Amino acid sequence: MTRPKTWHSLPEYFALRALMQTGTTTGAAHQLGLSQSAVSRSIASLENRLGSPLFEREAGRLRPTQEAVRLNLRLDPLFEALDRIDGQTEPVRETLRLIAPPSYAHRFLVAQISSFMEMNPAFFVSFEVNTSDEVTRGILDDRFDLGISGIEQSRAGVKTMPYRVSGAVCAMPTDHPLARRGQIGPADLHGQDMIALTRRHVRRGQLERLLHQARATPRIVAEVSTSFAAADLAREGVGVTVINPFPIYHYRAGDLAFVPFASDLEYRSYFLVSETRPMTRPARAFMRHLRLNTPPDPFSRKA
Repeated sequence: MTRPKTWHSLPEYFALRALMQTGTTTGAAHQLGLSQSAVSRSIASLENRLGSPLFEREAGRLRPTQEAVRLNLRLDPLFEALDRIDGQTEPVRETLRLIAPPSYAHRFLVAQISSFMEMNPAFFVSFEVNTSDEVTRGILDDRFDLGISGIEQSRAGVKTMPYRVSGAVCAMPTDHPLARRGQIGPADLHGQDMIALTRRHVRRGQLERLLHQARATPRIVAEVSTSFAAADLAREGVGVTVINPFPIYHYRAGDLAFVPFASDLEYRSYFLVSETRPMTRPARAFMRHLRLNTPPDPFSRKA
């Protein structure tokens, strides 16, 4: 019986693969658990079907022809598929695709991810640090399952869930003249060297209105794009800054003085997920982990 031209033989492909890897019929036979004659018959059958030689003998070894090399490359997807069918020794791990801006990412989320993975070894975490705008876009574009942000952006397709609420604080070196105050008001900042957030931040305009009402004019000595950078500059003695203490307090409490800022400024932290796609199991688990394991601090509370 004549076989159709499209007929394929897995034993022939296994023989080709093993012979390509070992270079001898003895090695291929040992790898496959077959006799040398069985390997030779499979290669001969494959060469006959293809109509071209696949190996040339050279110095006691079989050197593959270009046809053999091309065929072996074309077989890669087949062997990868076979490995997936019966070659996996570990269970498939579910992935948490997480994104957050720098103020949350540095130290705070890194530590939380570490404890989460220790408690959930079946999960894999892919974590990106980016701007708050990118957090929202990443959720919309289905590049991430869960985002964390301090900015509530009303966008169709994105659901925001409150996580933490905090009041504003003044952060400064521990030896600063204002560091021992129980509370600092806008008028107290008059004439003080100050680190401000850039004008694209809504909080910058709100703070300037409060200062204007108190007729206070601090010296703006630096502008930064993140609270993280503002706190670090304050630690270096550049000046005072008015920021959201969460989560910066958790990793700067030993380096800086944090004093409540007397104002109606309020900050909220949010979880962001898709409105149109079901929440993944790892995302739900990480949200619960954060709610349960966020350390308490004097300036923030659960939302």
